[in-house]
Amino acid sequence: MQRAHITIFDTTLRDGEQSPGCSMNVQEKLRLAHQLDLLGVDVIEAGFPIASEGDFNAVQAIAAAIRRPTIAGLARACAPDIDRAWQALKDAAHPRIHVFLATSDIHLQYKLKISRQQCLEQARDAVRHAKSFCEDVEFSPEDATRTDPEFLYQLLEAMIEAGATTLNIPDTVGYCTPADFGQFIQNIGQRVRGIEKVTISAHCHNDLGLAVANTLAAIVAGARQVECAINGIGERAGNAALEEIVVTLRVRSDQYPYETSVFSEHLFATSQLLSETTGVSVQPNKAIIGRNAFAHAAGIHQDGMIKNPLTYEIMTPQSVGVPDSTLVLGKHSGRHALSLRCEQLGHQFDRRELDEIYRRFVVLADKIKTVTDQHLQELIRETRGAGHRIPPAHVEAHPPAAASAAVGQNVGYFQKSVPASAGELHSSTLSLTPVSEHHGEQEDYLWGV
Repeated sequence: MQRAHITIFDTTLRDGEQSPGCSMNVQEKLRLAHQLDLLGVDVIEAGFPIASEGDFNAVQAIAAAIRRPTIAGLARACAPDIDRAWQALKDAAHPRIHVFLATSDIHLQYKLKISRQQCLEQARDAVRHAKSFCEDVEFSPEDATRTDPEFLYQLLEAMIEAGATTLNIPDTVGYCTPADFGQFIQNIGQRVRGIEKVTISAHCHNDLGLAVANTLAAIVAGARQVECAINGIGERAGNAALEEIVVTLRVRSDQYPYETSVFSEHLFATSQLLSETTGVSVQPNKAIIGRNAFAHAAGIHQDGMIKNPLTYEIMTPQSVGVPDSTLVLGKHSGRHALSLRCEQLGHQFDRRELDEIYRRFVVLADKIKTVTDQHLQELIRETRGAGHRIPPAHVEAHPPAAASAAVGQNVGYFQKSVPASAGELHSSTLSLTPVSEHHGEQEDYLWGV
């Protein structure tokens, strides 16, 4: 059975750039656009050409240089914006003009100070004007989810008649829940005449932390384009995170029978490039690409990971471009992880020696956040000084792992190799090679957590 394709519309360079501190210059945007092209997104919204000379130049440069994906430029529903957008986009291999106009009563009354009828006429005229330049025209009714539904249906029908090819439904203020938004998209699919001629798109904001969940609900309800950003950056609490949507569709393909063109192995590198460019770090516990997404600190978890990564990971780190899983040595670590790291550093112990090292380790770990390799070497020297003989191991049996790419060297992170196909995310097909047991089967599960 062929899976429905979901168009990934990346707005990192437009809505994402509106995040405080995330402004980018022309060269930075162009560099990120090349990375987004490598990632495989279908549409790159390159900017808002009329906003500034720099934004115009960035959209123009991206349109000229990036040939595979569609390149979109944003425009308000007025001729000067649309003219400027077209001037920036005209050299693109696949240009799209993205027109927007607020439609909720609160925006019409307080921001635009126009009537519903005036709104409808302005939007229709704008789409027709954009269509005179460009075959591919997207229309977004800003604050759609707080717009009177009957008026919205009427307006969307007018946009279809005017020539729009994509109707994007923004939850501009992130107010919806998944049940709300799914039903909202479903109603549009059922109530708007001519909707089968166009693509329904979803653009969700994260004010309640529901942007990704709402986006997935929209897909189930019939949306075939989703607008999202790397690292979830964007206005206020941000946009739906591209990496979370893509990986959820892969890992939970049993629930979401859809496919995208994104090469997930490039997600981590794209996230890192964006952070490097903007200077805005990703929160450590961010799903998929955060520093801790594949890090394990609790003894129970570390013991499980050493025996079989399937115990605590539902995808391989390599499948999203993360170099490897990491085990973090701290006060919650167990003897199994401690023993493995000491062996990687060139030492092995019998049970009595390990007990003594572990006792000293726990005392130290209770005082500091992370136990480093330097700390471990000092513990070993202290134990030797106390009269315990700790012979060096045959290091080649457990070669030292490379330092994690996500953190600096020698800060208590060490890698546990998880050999698996880099392109495969579904946990049932992971290729695993369990590590031989060092101690009793349930030892770290019962003690040392």
